Amino acid sequence: MTLTNKGSARLFKKSSLTVALSSAILASISFQGVAAEDDEITKIERVQVTGSRIRSAEAMSSAPIQVVDSTAIDASGSLNIQDLLLDNPAFGSPAISRTNSNFSTASAGVATVDLRNLGSNRTLVLVNGRRYVSGVPGSSAVDLNTIPSQFIERVEIMTGGASSVYGSDAVAGVVNFVLKDDFEGVEFDGQYGESSEGDDESRQFNFTSGLSSSDGKGHAMFHLGYSDQGAVFSRDRDRSAVDQFSGIFFEDDPVANPGSVFDAVSPFLSSFPPQGRFSAGDETFTFNDANNLQNSFSTNGGDGVAANGFNRSGVRTIAIPTERYLFASNGSYELSDKHSFFYEGTYAATTTVSELEPFPFASDDIYANGQVPIEFNVNGELLRNAFVPDDIYNAATDTDGDGARDIFFAKRLSDIGNRGARAERDTFRLALGFQGEIADGWFYDTYYVYGKTKEQQVSGGLVNVQSFRQGLEAVIDSQDLDGDGITDEAICIDATARGFNCAPVDIYGFNSLSQGAIDFVSAPSSLSTSVEQEIIGGNISGDLFDLPAGTVGIAAGFEYREEFSRSEFDALQQAGLNAGNAIPATEGSFDVTEYYVEANIPVLDTVTMNAAVRLSDYSTVGSTESWNVGVDWEVMDSLRLRATRARSTRAPNIDELFSPPSQTFPSGLNDPCLGVTNSGGGAAGDACRTDGGVTTNIASNGEFTLNQSDLQGISGFNRGNQDLKEEVGDSVTVGLVFTPENLISGLDITLDYFDIEITDAIVSTPRQFILDQCYGGGDTSFCDFVTRRSAPSGNNSAGSLEFIDSGVSNSGGLGTEGVDLTLTYSADIGPGAFRTRLAYTYLIDGYSIPLPGADKDEFAGEIGASEHKANWNFGYKLNDFDFNWSLTYIGAADFDDQFLSGFGIAPGGVGIGSVTYHDVQASYHISDSTELYAGASNLFDKEPPRILSGVSGSSTGTETDAGTYDPIGQSFYIGFRSKF
Repeated sequence: MTLTNKGSARLFKKSSLTVALSSAILASISFQGVAAEDDEITKIERVQVTGSRIRSAEAMSSAPIQVVDSTAIDASGSLNIQDLLLDNPAFGSPAISRTNSNFSTASAGVATVDLRNLGSNRTLVLVNGRRYVSGVPGSSAVDLNTIPSQFIERVEIMTGGASSVYGSDAVAGVVNFVLKDDFEGVEFDGQYGESSEGDDESRQFNFTSGLSSSDGKGHAMFHLGYSDQGAVFSRDRDRSAVDQFSGIFFEDDPVANPGSVFDAVSPFLSSFPPQGRFSAGDETFTFNDANNLQNSFSTNGGDGVAANGFNRSGVRTIAIPTERYLFASNGSYELSDKHSFFYEGTYAATTTVSELEPFPFASDDIYANGQVPIEFNVNGELLRNAFVPDDIYNAATDTDGDGARDIFFAKRLSDIGNRGARAERDTFRLALGFQGEIADGWFYDTYYVYGKTKEQQVSGGLVNVQSFRQGLEAVIDSQDLDGDGITDEAICIDATARGFNCAPVDIYGFNSLSQGAIDFVSAPSSLSTSVEQEIIGGNISGDLFDLPAGTVGIAAGFEYREEFSRSEFDALQQAGLNAGNAIPATEGSFDVTEYYVEANIPVLDTVTMNAAVRLSDYSTVGSTESWNVGVDWEVMDSLRLRATRARSTRAPNIDELFSPPSQTFPSGLNDPCLGVTNSGGGAAGDACRTDGGVTTNIASNGEFTLNQSDLQGISGFNRGNQDLKEEVGDSVTVGLVFTPENLISGLDITLDYFDIEITDAIVSTPRQFILDQCYGGGDTSFCDFVTRRSAPSGNNSAGSLEFIDSGVSNSGGLGTEGVDLTLTYSADIGPGAFRTRLAYTYLIDGYSIPLPGADKDEFAGEIGASEHKANWNFGYKLNDFDFNWSLTYIGAADFDDQFLSGFGIAPGGVGIGSVTYHDVQASYHISDSTELYAGASNLFDKEPPRILSGVSGSSTGTETDAGTYDPIGQSFYIGFRSKF
């Protein structure tokens, strides 16, 4: 849209559009020149930047905005836009990505973003300035797999609160994907890549076309895309090929040797082996590699004894294979000179496959006392199990006083197969609307948006616990139980179970289960999820009246939004009867009606203020209010100062409100009772000794000790909270924009300070915090969330942690503070054009407060939140040749303070060094229409820092933090682009 502007000469003189635009696109990796303006032009285009609904001739903002354009996307070689965005230091480690979600019971392989390490739910993702449907049930987190990278014109990143303009979830900022809409012609591109290890194979093919109607009033674009990223397995990387555990848990004096956190106890195999482990009386049995029974068991081996344990890393996955089919289209049609219709449509079909080790099954998964009977009273006769070997039978005793011998067993269900899930997700989004000019200088748009994400997931490797028990209770049919005559064949005792084709279960030795038994006990799990979003909204903006310094611009609008989410596992999974996590169904919905007004006020010829306020009415938490005030001051032609003060609100999402208790298996926990003796240990020691199981353990061992199964076998339940209220974020940004055209042409510098403080932050209480409070922290009420084993149970020791539950609440707070620096420079050097861009973030502070009144838990400078992060890009274009080099720097980081404190180590007492990744791409135009390119990611094959299993921050199966560091290694790709 254009309009006649009487003040155009003044606007162009006021630093020119080149300077104004540069302040909004400083994050762009490639730079394009802007043509000189003609002072006689009286028609100028009004544009809208992220963070404002007001159309303005000057593309500037009082809040920091960074832009990644389509050229930068092409130069990255990224199949998923998440990979490129994570190079930007404003983003923290994502909650879910292809390399850190293999163990997720749902949403594995989803790609999310997290601004400022404040959580994906506090980063609002938009497409063309409008909300996008979530890809994670119960949350607002968008799956970037569903947004086609090759259809993106640019990505605008605004950090700091923006709820007053866009509504809830914009506490940390906004990521706005602006799609292409003016493409003409046809474009093909294809790419193939793989890692230097020969895995992580990737391929993509894209087709984009644009056409206009014969009368020039209509225009439409279409995009079809396909991409496929292969798997990377733990066994194919030396650092993660064998199960291991951090040595700090076994160090006599961690304070004297904090470096033991890096000492791998390897192998640290699982004590649940495929051949089985059996405790009968005072003896332990297993089977050797030749499948012969032996009356000893050694998990990890040693002193000449072979290891009998199982290497879980042999089947774990580092990177989840992900396949995507994408369709996107948008278009518009001019209904008249002033009004037009527009639409946006997106459909994405994504398939991910996770794979992990077979299920670790044990007696206590079946019987409450953990003891499996191997004798049964059948019609007054005591019969023995049909398969139990003589040596185990003879060693067994009656431990529960029921007159029958019993044993304990632990067996990895390799006969059933590896666990894992195949998830098929479909995301559909349609936006329809009208836009236009209703009067001179007044613009409007109205829209309707519908989005839906569905997921169908099937998981394997699980069993029906009841069926397994029925199969275990099998004897030789010496009484003609089935009426077919007395035989020497095994038969299930339960007549009802036989009616359902019960097959006797043999647990003794490798590959012991018959196919009939496998068919009878197998219980694949299914998950069905649905997320729906429906939005109706409208905006109007224009020039309200003139002041001496210029025209007051205003925007106002409304939005009505409904959100619904349902996540439902099969009945066995919900009840925890398939040997997996007990995860009940979650369903909920809410609606919200919102109104906002925004104003842009020229206070002086060089000073502009903007302000906005939004009133929202939620069906869940009631009324909320958000606002912001900003100022932009042109000190001189080359220097602008800007500042914003904002209040943002976030209403609790559906999961946070309505999630019932759902089972999880947390890691990275340190038991405060470890090493406690009959006396001493301060308040923690006193609290530990009040537990009967702990004192039993101390009496047996002289001090409280934990075995391998205890360390690996902690469970717990997470739950929502319908009494939650909204959280409130207050943010401040202050910065400058320096464009010294007269001194150094092509140089642009921004420096911005940010401070975001969230009160009543909605978080789950950290489990380590719960433990620390219960044992010596001064609040024994937290002990209600902790369950210890009162006596030895199978593999597990008396007093060991069985469950630690956690719930969602409005915590004491969450915050972050830091400084962003961006520098861009472009110039003709030699025969070609040089360009460079630096983005650097210094994290001054970052903290969370688990509960109101609790001490701050500082996370700034810890793994995943390094104090120093940067991305530096260089490019040089010479005729038809173009070269790009990108360096991503992640500064040194410390291990989690709470984790270290459990070992008596002071905060910052041990950490990891910095890491720099190098990515390169070279391209060559073999004709005006065709370009060939090749590139490398992690060019020098930089290994990720060593963060071992058991340590807070370690991603299972990777031996590092796979959300922050590259767990795959060096990879290469080649591709082509053709435009006609």
